[in-house]
Amino acid sequence: MNCQISRLLSSLCFLCFGHVAIAGFDDIGRIFHESPTRKAFEVCQSGGCATVSASSLSDKDWLLISQLFNSVAMDADDERKQLALAIGVFERIVGKKIGTSSDLAGTFNMAHGQQDCNDEAINTTTYMRLLQKNGYLNFHKIEDMRTRNFFFTGWPHTTAVIREIGSGERFAVDSWFYDNGHPATIVPFVVWKANYKPANSPLSD
Repeated sequence: MNCQISRLLSSLCFLCFGHVAIAGFDDIGRIFHESPTRKAFEVCQSGGCATVSASSLSDKDWLLISQLFNSVAMDADDERKQLALAIGVFERIVGKKIGTSSDLAGTFNMAHGQQDCNDEAINTTTYMRLLQKNGYLNFHKIEDMRTRNFFFTGWPHTTAVIREIGSGERFAVDSWFYDNGHPATIVPFVVWKANYKPANSPLSD
């Protein structure tokens, strides 16, 4: 087993702030390594990718996403702001197609349409790959998903990750802290790793 696959599998099958997520390793590994296209990609839901739904984007859908990049990012910070907004738009569009529009911040009872941090991390990675493939990520590279804690210092939690090409700094791209369709939270990975949670997240009440 290569290091990339090992790290991926070790990031799964854990608690996401109180909910046991039994990861579908085969599906998550397959989706992580596939090459998504606008016409065909897969989306996880139900906790640990227990349910996999096929989805696609129409030309109208893609226009809603691509127009966020009409103003060319001048630096990595600008690109992260565009990326955060784009992940939210992806979620709104895809949510209507596969029934995840009702997804709430955090991990609850895995009701229909709910997603845990495993689902959010793999889906966000897929969306970022679509953006990268279409030329909208120029200051960042997509990295493996990463997990914090592993029970020793708090509930384990997973996120998608990018690396800024110029500085080499890594950033967490986390769409789990808010309801479906909210812009993703993007913070330095070292900050996220230290149990970061946005102050205005519904989970901070």
